[in-house]
Amino acid sequence: MDQKPQRADSTAPTTPAGQAEPAAVSDPAAPAEPSRASRIGRRLGRIALGAALVFAGISHLTISREAFQGQVPDWQPFDPDFVVVASGVVEIALGSALIFAKKYRAHVGWVAAAFFIAIYPGNISQLVNHVDSLGLDTDLKRWIRMPFQPVLIAWALWSTGAWRAWRAARRTGGLGLRA
Repeated sequence: MDQKPQRADSTAPTTPAGQAEPAAVSDPAAPAEPSRASRIGRRLGRIALGAALVFAGISHLTISREAFQGQVPDWQPFDPDFVVVASGVVEIALGSALIFAKKYRAHVGWVAAAFFIAIYPGNISQLVNHVDSLGLDTDLKRWIRMPFQPVLIAWALWSTGAWRAWRAARRTGGLGLRA
């Protein structure tokens, strides 16, 4: 019997032999890809946070260097000027990485979050010691500032996809943090 080759359905993907491939099975545990609006929001948030860090870092090294020294806790062992300069350099590096380091975006998000945690004692010290610096000249203003550090931590993790990448890696048993 002479059989003609069967034509595969034009809507189904085909194998090199011309046979229709079975439909792909989606993993219900896999996270849904973020929407375009979410990706744009995260990108804008990451760029804004990066720009703010670069600006703050440059301020540490220039116009607000003495003002930032008022936030350095007395109990830490380093010269306050060294702490301000070092944190300024770190802020410039982190801000630049948030904007430009696509390959390591999730890692940078975790490092930025850790940085915001590391500098939080400066905010606490300024409040406890009633230090007037950077326009924070009342205890009320210093108290109002306190909840913003956790917001910065969440912003760094969200805008870089770090939290999402960690959850995905945990779910799949992987160690990668690709956003």
